[in-house]
Amino acid sequence: MIPALGFLGVGWIGRSRMQSITAAGLARIVAVADADPSTADAAAAEVGARAVDPEALLAGDLDVDGLVVATPSGLHAEQATAALANGMAVFCQKPLGRTAGECAAVVDAARAADRLLGVDLSYRFVHGVQRMREVVAAGGIGRPYAAELVFHNAYGPDKPWFLDPALSGGGCVIDLGTHLVDLGLDVLERPAVEHVTSRLFRAGQRFEPAAGGVEDHGVVRVDLAGGATFTVACSWFLPAGQDAVIGATFYGDEGGVGLRNLGGSFYDFCAERFHGTSREVLATPPDDWGGRAAVDWVQRLAGGARFDEEVGGVVDVARVLDQVYGR
Repeated sequence: MIPALGFLGVGWIGRSRMQSITAAGLARIVAVADADPSTADAAAAEVGARAVDPEALLAGDLDVDGLVVATPSGLHAEQATAALANGMAVFCQKPLGRTAGECAAVVDAARAADRLLGVDLSYRFVHGVQRMREVVAAGGIGRPYAAELVFHNAYGPDKPWFLDPALSGGGCVIDLGTHLVDLGLDVLERPAVEHVTSRLFRAGQRFEPAAGGVEDHGVVRVDLAGGATFTVACSWFLPAGQDAVIGATFYGDEGGVGLRNLGGSFYDFCAERFHGTSREVLATPPDDWGGRAAVDWVQRLAGGARFDEEVGGVVDVARVLDQVYGR
């Protein structure tokens, strides 16, 4: 099966995923929609598709097998649910919804429609992350008990909707922390979450979501069943001395594994395994990982895959974030 795909939202991230899927040669892109018609026209011309109205694309009458959603976060749940109800598989940018309730509703819609639902948790597909997961799963660090995950973006978002909680669901924690919480749970093989504590900041001052607006720095601690814990620190506009600081380190009673970005890069990572005061390299650049989650979804769709319960893990991540935001 060569699936016919539609794209809803073709800003930078949507266009990037379109390029990755096109390069993989596993699907036909037939319809493109965006809130800005000129943006849709330009993206559609690149791949020989039709530029269409967003509502027409969601209505399910354009002979589209799957829809890639890359719109502002506050629209994800409603748009994904509509597409699923109208017979399309969906690949959605993170977060799938602003709250655990929204995420669960989309997962329920995919289950009811028996359609493949994917979420662009792209860092799972970094080779270094996959190597770390393999080491931990094989008992290579012994019993994991602690992890530290960070994502500091010295620039911050470039679209106004990120700063509107009605459209974004929150600030840097839902934007960047979604990836970190997901990695923490995923590498540790998804234990149950027992307790979440956090502290949020805006412009260096304590921030409470009830005050309105969004945070630009957050520190979160997640305590897990079985005794392990991990911390998440993320921010926008931090004076980090480089473009970005991104890392994930996991400690066990017999060793550790860690991922770190190189030279402030958003894309280049080194993964290592730790033995006391020594270390060995697990993975280094080059690694063109950005579109792998999208390509994986297309491969599964082309192979006839239907609803997969594994996607329900996004609800676990959203429940952690709900506690951070006091929802």
